[in-house]
Amino acid sequence: QVQLVESGGGLVQTGGSLTLSCAASGNIFNRNVMAWYRQAPGKQRDLVAQITSSGSTNYAESVKGRFTISRDNVKNTVYLQMNNLKPEDTAVYYCSGARGMTRYWGQGTQVTVSS
Repeated sequence: QVQLVESGGGLVQTGGSLTLSCAASGNIFNRNVMAWYRQAPGKQRDLVAQITSSGSTNYAESVKGRFTISRDNVKNTVYLQMNNLKPEDTAVYYCSGARGMTRYWGQGTQVTVSS
């Protein structure tokens, strides 16, 4: 059974930093691309960053230079380091991975950036 459990969200002021963690279990992590998405109220869920099993990364333009995705293949955990946070980064952040044709999601963690 696949499980993705996020942690690390919270309330932070503009310019602050947060680190999100996602612990994966159920044979979803190894050799798979892992990703962070986010969804603001009334908006669609968008890709924020993704990382391959070998460490290649890809970022949304809006977070390039501010966010860093990384993974620990021993701990089966993926991280999102978020720096210089802006109010427009406020959203629920979801960890995601795909196995075969199925995409799995965590429960989400709220990030709120106050101005």
